[in-house]
Amino acid sequence: MIDQTLDLTLFDRVVATGSMSAAARELGLSLAVVSKRLGLLEQRLGVRLLNRTTRKQALTEEGQVFHACCQRILAEIRETERLMTRQAGTVGGVLRISAPRAFGRRHLAALLVAFRERHPDLKVHLELSDLWVDLVAHGIDVAIRVGTLRDSTLVAQELAPNYRVLVASADYLARRGTPQDAGDLQQHDCILFGHAPHGDWRFVWQSETLRIQVRDTYVVDDGDTAHELALHGAGITQKSIWDVGDDIQAGRLVRVLPSLQIPASPLHAVYPHSRHLAPRTRAFVDFLRDQLRATWRWPQR
Repeated sequence: MIDQTLDLTLFDRVVATGSMSAAARELGLSLAVVSKRLGLLEQRLGVRLLNRTTRKQALTEEGQVFHACCQRILAEIRETERLMTRQAGTVGGVLRISAPRAFGRRHLAALLVAFRERHPDLKVHLELSDLWVDLVAHGIDVAIRVGTLRDSTLVAQELAPNYRVLVASADYLARRGTPQDAGDLQQHDCILFGHAPHGDWRFVWQSETLRIQVRDTYVVDDGDTAHELALHGAGITQKSIWDVGDDIQAGRLVRVLPSLQIPASPLHAVYPHSRHLAPRTRAFVDFLRDQLRATWRWPQR
């Protein structure tokens, strides 16, 4: 395709300049290269495009038709390049985002409205899922994720602090008692969620790693449902502080065993590559980072 575009350009310049030698000088090619490529073009098309003598050249009837087509195609290519150049500095088009359900509903939705007010030419496609989505296969521009980056070919940019906490309702703790150490969790109803959840909970206490096999009383595939179950007194669950921090401050949930640290990573924006990143993606990631850090309102641990 690149060679064909070059042939179109070459033929157009031969016609415009009036000779192959003038076209060769303009394009920085040798006369032999221009002559050979023009001959191969005519051979490929199966028609003569130019009648040439030592003194002049003239378009054949087929050459006139072909030259008109060349001009139209080259003009469209130039217009496409100009359009892409303009868009390179414009926040527009369709921004496709993937995010966890709870985070998307509680934090991301309002921020998307604010972001689009700044960039009214933008369209937003938001996919909420607690499953890990293949960004390339699903055409996702950026995903919001918590946890270890599984695909080393992706780029992860830290957005804001994050940590996980154990929570339960005050009603549940009044009925079942408040755990005093990690081992007590084995006697409690626990709420597990996510893709392929398991009851092997891990904690860090005094620089040591603890592994506790908890009772999987409730197993759900949705973080929001686990949250609602905890609010209704079903048991103890692990959640990101972004999901339950406001409930803790309002007394709707109580933090359990706050001295235990649960391994977690910061909140990340993840995208397939950093080279030639679309302006809409870069602008959104920068906006989201600034807004999330400004709205952080919970203790660091």
